[in-house]
Amino acid sequence: MTVEYPESRRDESIVDTLHGHQIADPYRWLEDADAAETKDWVGRQNAFTESMLTQYAERPWFARTMTEILARPRAGVPVHESGWFFVGRNDGTTAQDVVYVADSLAGLLEGGRVLIDPNTLSEAGTDSLGSFTVSPDGRYFAYGINESGSDWTTFRLLEIATGEAVDDVVTEAKFSEAVWLPDSSAYLYSHYPASGRTEGTETKALGGGQLKLHRIGTPQADDELILSFPDDPRMNIGPVVSDDDRYVVAHLRKGTDPATRLWLYPVTADGLGEPIKVIDEFADEIGFVRMAGERLILRTTRDAPRGRVVSSDLSGNFIDVIPEAEDALLSAYGTAAGLATLYLVDAQPELRLHDLDGGNTRSIPLARGGLVDLHASATHDEVFVGMSSSTEPTTSYVVSAASGEIEALPLLASSGAGFVAPPITMTRVVEPGREVPYYVITRADLDWSEPRPTMLYGYGGFRVPIFPDYRPGWPAWLAAGGVLVIANLRGGGEYGSDWYEAGRLKNKQNVFDDFIAVAEHLQKTRVTTAGQLAIHGRSNGGLLVGAVMTQRPDLFAVALPGVGVMDMLRFHLFTVGAAWASDFGLPDDPDQFEDLLAYSPLHNLHDGTTYPATLVVTGDHDDRVVPLHSHKFIATLQHAQAGSAPVLTRIEVDTGHGFGKPAAMVASEWADLLAFAAHHTGLQPE
Repeated sequence: MTVEYPESRRDESIVDTLHGHQIADPYRWLEDADAAETKDWVGRQNAFTESMLTQYAERPWFARTMTEILARPRAGVPVHESGWFFVGRNDGTTAQDVVYVADSLAGLLEGGRVLIDPNTLSEAGTDSLGSFTVSPDGRYFAYGINESGSDWTTFRLLEIATGEAVDDVVTEAKFSEAVWLPDSSAYLYSHYPASGRTEGTETKALGGGQLKLHRIGTPQADDELILSFPDDPRMNIGPVVSDDDRYVVAHLRKGTDPATRLWLYPVTADGLGEPIKVIDEFADEIGFVRMAGERLILRTTRDAPRGRVVSSDLSGNFIDVIPEAEDALLSAYGTAAGLATLYLVDAQPELRLHDLDGGNTRSIPLARGGLVDLHASATHDEVFVGMSSSTEPTTSYVVSAASGEIEALPLLASSGAGFVAPPITMTRVVEPGREVPYYVITRADLDWSEPRPTMLYGYGGFRVPIFPDYRPGWPAWLAAGGVLVIANLRGGGEYGSDWYEAGRLKNKQNVFDDFIAVAEHLQKTRVTTAGQLAIHGRSNGGLLVGAVMTQRPDLFAVALPGVGVMDMLRFHLFTVGAAWASDFGLPDDPDQFEDLLAYSPLHNLHDGTTYPATLVVTGDHDDRVVPLHSHKFIATLQHAQAGSAPVLTRIEVDTGHGFGKPAAMVASEWADLLAFAAHHTGLQPE
């Protein structure tokens, strides 16, 4: 059966000559998100997708189940700052989590009081709380608001004691939180002036950020410029204040590249002094942990691809504190008792506590699953850790840095009836050819006499470790009787910098080959078949899905690319895209262009090819991976598709890259993704 798709106008006159290649771009008009023609196209595509999905018998079950899952009460990981304790909670009825505060952990566990309810910020519940910090004197709560899921941030203040709003606003911020100076008079933030509109639909390439100092009670126009690199728009400045209040530590990186320069700004009576350039070349990953007298404690990959903790003088001379281990060091923190480190043991988080000199190491057992967050401070004994599993959201724990005692905090979220996740089993498997590890997760009572409909998920990039953690759709897929497979691909952060290097730039194809190898192994071991296998990934994982479905369309029944980077020849021209050169390279470079062209999903779709059933998802306010990637990809795919399997797109309105999405929208999107996957893999909810 031939599917009649909504018309997508082709402009055959758009052809670029790039490094000797003729590159056609017939859907370039879809790059203008605000054009009337694009909006009309979005409306017609959404209407067509809805008309198709309404025919799927599986959809009501997944819609009902996802609604029940998102109605479960849940809570985040506690934060202790400046004498106050905070946590985000949702009783299952609100679009956004509500922030509660108390002056003790016991008070927080008893309920605390509402400090800010983001659900009151917009009628649709699409504005979200992106970050918050507390002034050192405990007076102010500085919070960042993201409108409609955009990366653009507006900072506002509350008086914590009273909850009253303070007349002080900072706009045009991105990729930062408010970093307070020790006297609580001012905070640092990253400002992106004259970068275009801030509604979230602007696609203009982002200019360079400026590190600015905002003094409370003064106009933003008077903010002091601390540092900027006008000749290098990819430069990213990440400040923190040292635990002894003596320095602002600035981490300088180019986009998403982990290589770091480290500058220290002495804190003075009237602001900041001239920087001390401790490390002033881009060579290794460096992260400030805490002070130890006159020396800095740092986490680094210098001469240690799996990471180590070192002590440094102000000239950048390192001495080992915690040498490189067999396991990958993910992060390190200061505590009142010394140090806390988080290692990945075969991609599973393990918390370790140490004295300040690195000795007296103790391993703290954590629940198997994924790390949600960890909060620690050189001024506090407690370490708050949040863990999740594939079927259960955050469970928080408090750990004493001194004694190592650990206690679960189940009272953070209210109890409630409703969806109960099924018992599951999780098996660790290694694909033998390329030695790619992956998890196979199933309902405990599943009948394994025959291959099963399976969802394979991956990411493989930017040093991001992938865990068998909670995503709202996983418990529904498992409850329906599906198999869930989560792959640890090269390019991720599970096994140190060598594993990461093996999946970026010229090695990027390794990520796709890893994913394909896992898919083939699942079929060889009769976990599933090609006709029962769905693949899913988001962002860089959306690129992954787009690449492998064009390289091996025969291997999958369903492809679900979410907010993916699909046009690898123009990604650097839009918003923050050029920052991703660390992993992708840049198409302006002739050699890197050839690598990008070889796997760019948009440019490897071929007319007359049979592609798997595909549902692309994106958001119209995604100003990180702009929706034009998904728009051009699906228009090209609909034109190329020779098979009868539908290739559809689902474009969410007033949402962005994913963070801060209202609960009802999360439930609806997942229901449609899972119903589509179930329909085309033969999964009948049991």
